[in-house]
Amino acid sequence: MDWEVTPPLRQNVLEDVQAQRDERHMAIDAVGINGLKLPIQIEDAGRIQHTVAKIRCAVELPPERRGTHMSRFVALLAQEQTPISAQALPELLATMAAHLEARTAEIEFVFPFFNRKRAPVSGVASPMDYAVRLGARFSGETTRITTEITVPVTSLCPCSKEISAYGAHNQRTHVRVTVDGSLCGIGELIALVENEASAPLYGLLKREDEKWVTEQAYENPKFVEDLVRDIALRLKAKPDMTRFRIEVENFESIHNHSAYAVIEYVDTENQTKFGEISAMPDDYKTSA
Repeated sequence: MDWEVTPPLRQNVLEDVQAQRDERHMAIDAVGINGLKLPIQIEDAGRIQHTVAKIRCAVELPPERRGTHMSRFVALLAQEQTPISAQALPELLATMAAHLEARTAEIEFVFPFFNRKRAPVSGVASPMDYAVRLGARFSGETTRITTEITVPVTSLCPCSKEISAYGAHNQRTHVRVTVDGSLCGIGELIALVENEASAPLYGLLKREDEKWVTEQAYENPKFVEDLVRDIALRLKAKPDMTRFRIEVENFESIHNHSAYAVIEYVDTENQTKFGEISAMPDDYKTSA
């Protein structure tokens, strides 16, 4: 029996359904892909780090177009060889907007960032992970960039220390800081937050290190209110810092609830708020 083989269809004879005209006269603010995971390179303070990011990207869709070309997002990101940084995002978004024939484009990378830290006494080195969100939105000639980082630290209660004959309750604290992405590097933000805490966290500690960390926290007690204010003062003192948001949550060791504080700062000459900043996906938050 002879089989009739159908010749493959050429790409130029397939209809571009997404490009069809839409008659509902309804623009879409953002359409694209979410949850794409890719290996990426992150550049921070002149150093390159390899990690894996969960990516969301989208463009604006005009009312007359039925759909966007989803595959172009993946194709663009899969071939991207430039290390990701706040400084590199404007060019990436401009390219994305051009490829998707859109006026606006936005992208978000959520990834773990690692610092190799040495224990305070023994000097033993170990990696410490931090959750980072790097996002940007391109519109015309301007690009708005934000960097969000969650830094886990130790906090010790001043009241507990003051009223107790010995000891004081302490707990792990998460500090989430969001700033203009072009002003502060990831490592710089981590160091700023850890320096204001009762004590920093480490991936690995020997006995002599544990003693040092315990005593440092005891000598540097802070309420959640103290910590959020101290970090805010450090950020506000930075040149050209016009807006930031700080969230501090203490996972209380003697209560089944958390203590929480927020400061959002916008200077009098720049009234831009953080309305476009989205929450960090739960699977990238450091667990309590």
